[in-house]
Amino acid sequence: MSKILLVEDEEHIAQGLRFNLQNQGFEVEVLDKGDKALELLGKQRFDLIILDVMLPGADGMEIARNRRRQGDWTPILMLTARDDAKDVIAGIEAGADDYLAKPFDLEELLARVKGLLRRQVWMRSSRAEKTTSSDTGPIEGPETLSFGDCKVDFKTLRATGATGQDSELSPKEAAIMRIFAQHPDEVISRGRLLEEVWGLKSTLQTRTVDNFIVRLRKIFEKRPDNPRHILSVRGAGYRFKP
Repeated sequence: MSKILLVEDEEHIAQGLRFNLQNQGFEVEVLDKGDKALELLGKQRFDLIILDVMLPGADGMEIARNRRRQGDWTPILMLTARDDAKDVIAGIEAGADDYLAKPFDLEELLARVKGLLRRQVWMRSSRAEKTTSSDTGPIEGPETLSFGDCKVDFKTLRATGATGQDSELSPKEAAIMRIFAQHPDEVISRGRLLEEVWGLKSTLQTRTVDNFIVRLRKIFEKRPDNPRHILSVRGAGYRFKP
């Protein structure tokens, strides 16, 4: 049974969602304050977090940023007050995997929840399979990538960096590297990465992609300020040179 944390301070919405999610077979914990959510998430893990943006104590953006800084990549579905591009970008940049504007259709919310949980189950089963023998799901492509002194295992999300250090990639970081692996020496636009990794419109103006590239260079480049593998193409995007 998947465990969901719902953080929503509007009681009628929270209770309605709890009822419908439990009817789908999920275990649901409900909190109405952001600071309580931060405290609980520091002690307990969930399979999915549903966050309202506007919360007393700590807002949804702060909670999402906190979890990502802690290395917690539990899927986050953000509930926003309106379907505004600025709100969407802010949520994605804070670390949300998906977003839904209020008022939302219940069937759509349940579909988003199930989709995020399916990807989470796939990530866990892939890691378990690797051990006994990831926001992103079973994307077709190679299972591993090797270049220079670096290596990425897309099943476990483990990576060996340029200096030999081991790192665990986030699902989004792994998705970017998988796209690079599938298209070496090609120019990949920021818009394409937004569409394929985040499911966002390519026309949105956000530095999310650039921020992720900075983090990937810190892992895979001996000199992140002078990269050899993950190159910027001015005005066009990025090119990966194995």
